[in-house]
Amino acid sequence: MATEKAVSMPVGVTRLKYSNRVVLKTILERSDGGLGLVGERVVIGGWVRSSKEVMVKDPLPPSPSPSPPPKTDAGTGEMGPKDASFMEILQSRIPFFRSIMKVLGGGNHNHLRENSEQGIPRPPPPSIAFLQVSDGSCVSYLQVVVASAIASPCQLLRTGTCILVEGVLMQLSELGKHVIELKVDKIRHIGTVDHEKYPLSKKKLPFEMLRDFSQFRPRTTTVASVTRISNALTFATHTFFQNLGFFHMQVPIITTTDSEGLTEKFSVTTLLGKADKTEKPTTIKDTEGVSLEVIKSAAKEKAKLVQELKESESNKEALAATLQDFQKPNEVSQLKAREKSKPGTSLKANKVNFSEDFFSCRTYLTVSGRLHLESYACALGNVYSIGPRFRADCAEQVAEKLMIEIEMAFARLEDAMSCADDFFKFLCKWVLDNCPEDMTFVSKRIDKTRIDRLQSMIYSKVEKITYTEVVDVLGKVSDQKFEVKLQWGAALTAEHLSYLVEVIHKNPVMIYNYPIGVKPFYARLNDDRKTVAAFDLVLPKARILISGSQNEERLDILSSRIKELGLPREQYEWCLDLRRHGTVEHSGFSLGFDHMVLFATGLTDAVDVIPFPRSYAKANN
Repeated sequence: MATEKAVSMPVGVTRLKYSNRVVLKTILERSDGGLGLVGERVVIGGWVRSSKEVMVKDPLPPSPSPSPPPKTDAGTGEMGPKDASFMEILQSRIPFFRSIMKVLGGGNHNHLRENSEQGIPRPPPPSIAFLQVSDGSCVSYLQVVVASAIASPCQLLRTGTCILVEGVLMQLSELGKHVIELKVDKIRHIGTVDHEKYPLSKKKLPFEMLRDFSQFRPRTTTVASVTRISNALTFATHTFFQNLGFFHMQVPIITTTDSEGLTEKFSVTTLLGKADKTEKPTTIKDTEGVSLEVIKSAAKEKAKLVQELKESESNKEALAATLQDFQKPNEVSQLKAREKSKPGTSLKANKVNFSEDFFSCRTYLTVSGRLHLESYACALGNVYSIGPRFRADCAEQVAEKLMIEIEMAFARLEDAMSCADDFFKFLCKWVLDNCPEDMTFVSKRIDKTRIDRLQSMIYSKVEKITYTEVVDVLGKVSDQKFEVKLQWGAALTAEHLSYLVEVIHKNPVMIYNYPIGVKPFYARLNDDRKTVAAFDLVLPKARILISGSQNEERLDILSSRIKELGLPREQYEWCLDLRRHGTVEHSGFSLGFDHMVLFATGLTDAVDVIPFPRSYAKANN
């Protein structure tokens, strides 16, 4: 197979190592906008964002070769004639070619006209296609000029068309937003588009419609910017923790343990495919006589009811009652956990013997990796992980989230809180320093306050306040009537958090020492025996970005907590072993990566920043 001859690259332009293509960012984000590269030959590839075709009445002249740099006159020392653009050369030569055609081509002209009159189609008039091309490396696009003699415009003009072309960078005659264009003299590839079926053929599709086309969303400017910002945040995470001596590791996606004790989980099994097809399919249940489908349906209806009541604002008592129902954490979950702990309950009810399953026991998609991180923190010191976590909760925005989790040995709650504060501010600064073009776009198209907001986070002081102090402060508020009255021991609602962060403190808030019933079972019990050493970092819009805790290192207390909640002890024996053999104080936290991307971009829905979001009844690809 013959290979393409490599095109030599000018200084300052980076050619990809494994192809002969130049990334547009290295051209368009130069300080001179690319003017220093005029006259250079490059190969670029990308997708057409918009286009137009300009007809040329007279035949096109041969493509001029790039003009050499202007030379000084040997006698006067003055500069010679300036380089002319392609269009200027074309316009200057049209009269000459018209004269040639009149002298030499008159007969041919009449012959073409006679043939046309006899039904033979006249060749299409020459034209020039002007394409705005993006390759995803930056917000900006490059204008690409292709004459019809090089390629038929009908192949190039459709939005979404992929092209790989070679040509010479030229200066635009009229300088505007862009100062250069690429004059193409060789086509290497064209990927055509079915205009009627291609969803991005329409202008300015709303996010709601784009969600149904995850495979094409990255081609939009907004989603491309979000992706580049997300990439920068991932790199920043590795940079921050590697510089501090943390070790990166992966935790298992499939686990036998409910890492938080009382959460909705996805079961992993191969038994359904082996069921007798002649029997009526049965639904795997998590509790005796209670189908998961029934639980999901009820949760979905309840969430729908809450939304309708909020929109109507006509029955605040009903809304308050429904929300209060949501604030009874763990009641149903604890019942389900106790039922699950009964040997053989689900097996007998559903005739499913998990001892015959792939893992010979019941397994789930992991909810949190912090318990697994404990094992390595208690051997290596400080560790972190980045990976997906799963919750089978209909009330959640998405079922699959990307989480950044850390665990530190010989560390207490205060240490974890300080690390979380530093990490959050590091991420804010990194985005501003490394994504200036994308952040400018975000500020123009999504949220004009976004850059100022991130800058203020870097230098603002995070207020630290206990849960008990929060209840006292909100209980004294007289100018705001909360839909759900806050009582000590209940979970804080989004309304409570919004008022606390946006009205009272006007800054991020770190709440710590929560009641024992609203945090994971492994959070360390405080001396008051009512609260645990856990914390949340809350941002504006009531978004909890980071949740963390000092973990219980005392064997007897952790064993008691497992028994109180009715959790199956055999699932946690490996965690208890860490307390039996060489126990150590350790702390850590989890940062919702998707929430950080939302905060950095100003978007509000997690499904718009996750490449392939999974939510209730939604898993299209």
